[in-house]
Amino acid sequence: MPACWLSPEFLKIQRKNNMELHKLTLKQAAEGLRKKQFTSVELTQACLAQIKKRNKDLNAFITISEDRAIAEAKLADEMIENGQATELTGIPFSVKDSIATADIRSTAAAKILDNYTPVFEATVVEKIRKAGGVLIGKTNCDAFGHGASNENSMYGAVRNPYNLKKVSGGSSGGSAVSVADHMCFYSIAEDTGGSIRQPASFCGVFGLRPTYGRNSRYGVMPMASSLDVVGPMARTAEDLAIVLKYMAGTDKKDATTTVATVDNYDLIAEKEISAQGGSASGGKKSKLVVGIPKEYFEIEGINEEIKKNVLYQIEKFKEQGAEIVEVSLPHTKYAMAVYYIVVPSEDSSNMARLDGIRYGVREKKIKSLSELYEVSRANGFPEEVKRRILIGTYVLSAGYYEAYYKKAQKVRTLIKSDFEKVFKEVDILIAPTSPFPAFELGEKKSDPLQMYLADVMLSPAAVAGYPALSVPTGFTAEGLPIGTQIIGDKMKEGLLLQVGKFLTKKD
Repeated sequence: MPACWLSPEFLKIQRKNNMELHKLTLKQAAEGLRKKQFTSVELTQACLAQIKKRNKDLNAFITISEDRAIAEAKLADEMIENGQATELTGIPFSVKDSIATADIRSTAAAKILDNYTPVFEATVVEKIRKAGGVLIGKTNCDAFGHGASNENSMYGAVRNPYNLKKVSGGSSGGSAVSVADHMCFYSIAEDTGGSIRQPASFCGVFGLRPTYGRNSRYGVMPMASSLDVVGPMARTAEDLAIVLKYMAGTDKKDATTTVATVDNYDLIAEKEISAQGGSASGGKKSKLVVGIPKEYFEIEGINEEIKKNVLYQIEKFKEQGAEIVEVSLPHTKYAMAVYYIVVPSEDSSNMARLDGIRYGVREKKIKSLSELYEVSRANGFPEEVKRRILIGTYVLSAGYYEAYYKKAQKVRTLIKSDFEKVFKEVDILIAPTSPFPAFELGEKKSDPLQMYLADVMLSPAAVAGYPALSVPTGFTAEGLPIGTQIIGDKMKEGLLLQVGKFLTKKD
């Protein structure tokens, strides 16, 4: 970005045309607000104008909270005027619709919750709003996070901003598109098996899955509670670092959160990678050690353009003097099988609360209680949700629990052990985010097994609970974004963000 981007002359022109303010990064917008070169109201109006212009084609938002956003922007301007601002004060952001937002409709993209407005707030959203963030709306997603293309939303598919005939990726496709198309500055999403990283890769933005327990899950509509993680999506690694600093930390409302200290991720991300003269991860090694998991490059059907692009990123580390080591994660090939046993099992339990009685849409003209359950769920859930509930119920049933679920958990332990061993040797792992770029709408929807393979490179880190970051590192010949995945040791999000900044640094 040119140094004059925030010059008084440039911004004077921009104030006359608020449409352009939405193209700033979060860091640039925060600096402009602090210097009072424009207001939060102007920023918010610019984002709302972009939403009005593009959402009809992209379908990124289910709910747009225009009046409330403007009101929050006015309060943010007061905070700035009174010297109470943080880096997030006055910055418009979006939230995946499967994350609860107080007094704002939260449907999880399923008709059974079409009329659901929570009276409480997810902890991560509460933290950001206390810091002065402006919530601009709720983004479309695969219903309850069930999917890898954002075609399983009951409010219509989300389209890729680079090619409207392509999928956005899932399940956080709406969040990815809202960031990629400059409808907001960052988005809060959720990743179970790849739901942040895959759409980030397909849409050319940064997407971070933090370590399991790094962020609170309170207020997140659960799919698989032992894998669900809340994380940010943004247009730069530095922007991710700023957001993570505010949303991370322990929470008394979520017993799975860690008590580990929250690092100053933004300060870590600002530092250059120390490939020589000390490991960036703070270890005793003399060089940054980059691991290349061979299993990720041997997956059948991997797109050659993507493979070539990721290998080029590895060359960048070589040029910096980093040590490159081929490593093996032998149980990687079982990660998908483990994922699609554990997730539907936990899913079937979590979905039981949605019955048309406690909250949400209740079908009318029903003759019995059992019919109320059946019809409400039949009409309120899309096919993929029903499919996973059925699989999970079967797996957990008497006679099958030990054969499937218990065995899957044992293999899950082996997958975790693979990562533990590897991170004794290396600082980070580099691999593709997805084996292919964004595919055509409808291309895989009729074949669930092919759709599930979209997460083949994403599920291992998720199953093991390790942090991973998808970084936009180029484009295919067709003009579709390519993502490189960086996997790190537990609680090493700062290093991942450092590496992400390095890989996207312009010469």
